[in-house]
Amino acid sequence: MKWICEKIADLDNISREILSKTSSRKIAFYAEMGAGKTTLIKSICKALNVIDVVKSPTFSIVNEYISESNQSVYHFDFYRLNNRQEAIDIGLETYFNDSSYCFVEWPTVIGDLLPSDFNSIYIEVEDEKRIIKLSLND
Repeated sequence: MKWICEKIADLDNISREILSKTSSRKIAFYAEMGAGKTTLIKSICKALNVIDVVKSPTFSIVNEYISESNQSVYHFDFYRLNNRQEAIDIGLETYFNDSSYCFVEWPTVIGDLLPSDFNSIYIEVEDEKRIIKLSLND
């Protein structure tokens, strides 16, 4: 599945469509720096009725958000990790085995620690547009 995002206002509809297309609560986001991974995750969290402020967990590695229905949503950013062991040390397996939503930025940093049940979103920048592609693994 593919969407062309011409303006930030398009993200709310795209986010709802992404959630309707996947039964998995686990999504890995692949894109260059500044392509809009966190912005898309913010929009998806909005569609999930997250009540917390959604921001990049660049320095904290993981942020937990709570939705209106008191459900947890986990947002990871592995950009600053030095090695896979750091991910293991934060209890990555526990998060990934939970039934909560997990959104992962920079999943290539943790390599094969990313379970196969994760769906993937690829964001490419073309001119001023974002091409968003969803790959389902479920």
